[in-house]
Amino acid sequence: MKRIIQYLSFVLVVLTFASCKNGTLFTPVSSGRPYEMLVVVDKGTWERPAGRALFDVLDTDVPGLPQSERSFRISYTDPSQFDRVLRIFRNIILVDIKDTYTQPKLRYLRDEYAQPQMIMRIQAPNEKEFEEFVTKNKQVIIDFFVKAEMNRQINALRGKHSAMVEQKVDSLFGCKLWVPTELASYKIGKDFFWASTNAATSDMNIVVYSYPYTDKNTFTREYFIQKRDSIMKANLPGAREGMYMMTDTLYVETQDIAVRMDYAQEARGLWAMKGDMMGGPFVSHSRVDQKNGRVVVVEAFIFSPDKLKRNLMRMMEASLYTLQLPEETQDGVEIPVEGAEETKTETEKDK
Repeated sequence: MKRIIQYLSFVLVVLTFASCKNGTLFTPVSSGRPYEMLVVVDKGTWERPAGRALFDVLDTDVPGLPQSERSFRISYTDPSQFDRVLRIFRNIILVDIKDTYTQPKLRYLRDEYAQPQMIMRIQAPNEKEFEEFVTKNKQVIIDFFVKAEMNRQINALRGKHSAMVEQKVDSLFGCKLWVPTELASYKIGKDFFWASTNAATSDMNIVVYSYPYTDKNTFTREYFIQKRDSIMKANLPGAREGMYMMTDTLYVETQDIAVRMDYAQEARGLWAMKGDMMGGPFVSHSRVDQKNGRVVVVEAFIFSPDKLKRNLMRMMEASLYTLQLPEETQDGVEIPVEGAEETKTETEKDK
């Protein structure tokens, strides 16, 4: 009996120290699901225009999906209820409105109470400036947490990804790519590779193809659609003759982004199977392989009728950032989070 009491006492001491960040034996695993957000704010502020402005930012629709889906699942708690249980949530926004602040600012803490965790503190001297600030920085706030979630998926892929897909992409293109192990079916064409879960629903797909780089006109929206349609028609036919994948040209958006500190064209929109009822969202990165004078495109698309698509699509999108062109390394695979100042510890928040 004495040994049992001693053992339980030891476990209690371990758990007590583990709940603190400094001088600890381990850091707890964060709670919550991907793209869930906890806002710490008093009820009055949350219900007034300042709080509604933040809610509207987080409630923004995810781009490129066929139906409306909010960017985050939102919950809130009063600061007095922000206890040990809630502090280990994976994504947290602290609303910090004090007249001692001279201007609004975004700050963040990484893995403060749990791992993986991102805590953003939005500071402002008053509610009016808070409302204006979060509205103006809407995309910064959204992108910050989306990139944080994608980095978590990339870290998961670092530890476990499809060796088959990695080997095939390396053999065909001299590139490396991490995708979920569930993508076990594949097809090879001329300068083309497709891997799929081949599932009836929640079907995940990755495509890699290349073509010669000519000039900057290669990266126009029109050129992207024309090139994508010609390659998909040749390589991804439907179940019957005359069926093939095509791009829904009304719902395609392109923008210039940076991947591994280099230029890339991001395209997102909807695909459809001509002559069939199949369709869904896609997102792609087109990158220049300077060494071989070509454009390498990596695309993720899903088929998930009658189901929510946000998490599935974003999980696949994370794989696009892992594409390693010849002479690149996987060291720079993490997506930089931008727009907020990092604070090392909670005690630095008022400095």
